[in-house]
Amino acid sequence: MFAFHKITSNYSSTFDVYQKTLDMKQVLSLLTLMFFFSCGREAQIASPNAIAMGIPSIDFYSLKTKTIDGELFSFSSLKGKRVLIVNTASRCGYTPQYKDLERLYRMYGGDNFTIIGFPSNDFAWEEPGSDQEIAAFCKSRYDVTFPMMTKVKTSGSSGHEVYQWLCNLERNGVADARVSWNFNKFLIDENGRWAAHFQSSTSPMSMEITTFASGK
Repeated sequence: MFAFHKITSNYSSTFDVYQKTLDMKQVLSLLTLMFFFSCGREAQIASPNAIAMGIPSIDFYSLKTKTIDGELFSFSSLKGKRVLIVNTASRCGYTPQYKDLERLYRMYGGDNFTIIGFPSNDFAWEEPGSDQEIAAFCKSRYDVTFPMMTKVKTSGSSGHEVYQWLCNLERNGVADARVSWNFNKFLIDENGRWAAHFQSSTSPMSMEITTFASGK
């Protein structure tokens, strides 16, 4: 009886180990099947395979907009640079992120990295001012020196072409995304490929973003 119990216990222990191993394999398989993204509430991060295999219908460098001063801005000028694109607002709880965006830009901005800000009044009417008023606010409150563009819509069929590209898998070749609030952040790699999308609560000085900005 004792021997039987011992054998049964050993079998049970062996089965438990096997089950745990199987569960781990299932977890690893699930992670592998998450081919395109490491996704969470705060981030969508494209895998290298997703970036390499994605075929955009619209070239990122073909996009155009106007600066906050009304001058034409061609995205072809961004070739070879890693880019952070952020939708901004002057009366938002996240508005103080301007400080860290500027800090990030002063640390890494230059030939290899830049930040592009797009003011938007899409969420709770928190950016009601004109381009001139927004530019004055950014300069006086946060001494912003990174490029700021004209105020745009970020969502829906009337969204600016840059945001149509950022949020549409068919256009960018990598991911669908949704701008959920002010200060969502999109990362574009040095080849003009969609790389990541972060929600408003992700700090510009987070490890993920600073690593991207530094090129490490």
